[in-house]
Amino acid sequence: MSTVPSPFQGTAHESRALAREGLARLGFLVVTALLLIPALAILAVLVVEGTPGFSWEFFTQSPRDGGASGGIATALVGTVWLTAVALAIALPLGVAAAIYLSEYARDNWLTRTINVAIVNLAGVPSIVHALFGVGAFVHFLHFGKSILAASCTLAVMTLPVVIVSTRESMQAVPKAFREACWNMGATRWQTIWNVVLPNSGSGILTGLILVVCRAVGETAPIMFTGAVFFRQMFPNGLFDKTMALSLHLFNVSTQVSNVPRHVPFAVALTMILVVLSMNALAIWFRMKLRGRKKW
Repeated sequence: MSTVPSPFQGTAHESRALAREGLARLGFLVVTALLLIPALAILAVLVVEGTPGFSWEFFTQSPRDGGASGGIATALVGTVWLTAVALAIALPLGVAAAIYLSEYARDNWLTRTINVAIVNLAGVPSIVHALFGVGAFVHFLHFGKSILAASCTLAVMTLPVVIVSTRESMQAVPKAFREACWNMGATRWQTIWNVVLPNSGSGILTGLILVVCRAVGETAPIMFTGAVFFRQMFPNGLFDKTMALSLHLFNVSTQVSNVPRHVPFAVALTMILVVLSMNALAIWFRMKLRGRKKW
């Protein structure tokens, strides 16, 4: 007596496809683990080696003896200064450029050339940006070596990230949204301000996260334009020089003698915590914006 096959039983072709899908999933899992394991190992080493150096004095006192002792207060405040001013410059300029390229510029050879130039600019080494900052902001605009010159250099370096992420996010907004506004008599700018930008907020914040990560960790651009080896005073304005965590980490790791073993690890762990804190805030805000989307 022959058995009747179930109508829900998969065919041999479907079984092979599921097997290949399982192998691909396993391969992606292995690749993800290979990427995560080194990162988690580095973080674990920093936590084990750097946590003993954490104390109230470490975060509130200025460095002493050329950075061999004391805390990181001036470097921490200087990093906040540099990052905040760079964001204040790069974010509005980058969003404005993205609005023009996405909503106003025509699709011609000039626009395509500008887009290619923006993408290529993102791959320029940071030392090249540092030399540009020295020539453009320190000498030509007479900012001198200051927070303003260093922040402008960081802003130029991070502008491509802001422009690309904002433009891609704006282009992801359905065209039907724009057409609905135009049919209601709204101008192009009213459509951009009230419809396109609010629905592009998550993409703009993604660019913001990437900018913060890069701005906090850069050393060469600020070393030549505004950051100093050692300073016990907090900056009073944009034209003051300042310390920075990235440069301070380089100094205590390679340039200063008699530094306790835990200090470089503690400084590096502090940098990671600063980046993670800023990213967590931006990600939380981005998730709230995504929750308001209607599509």
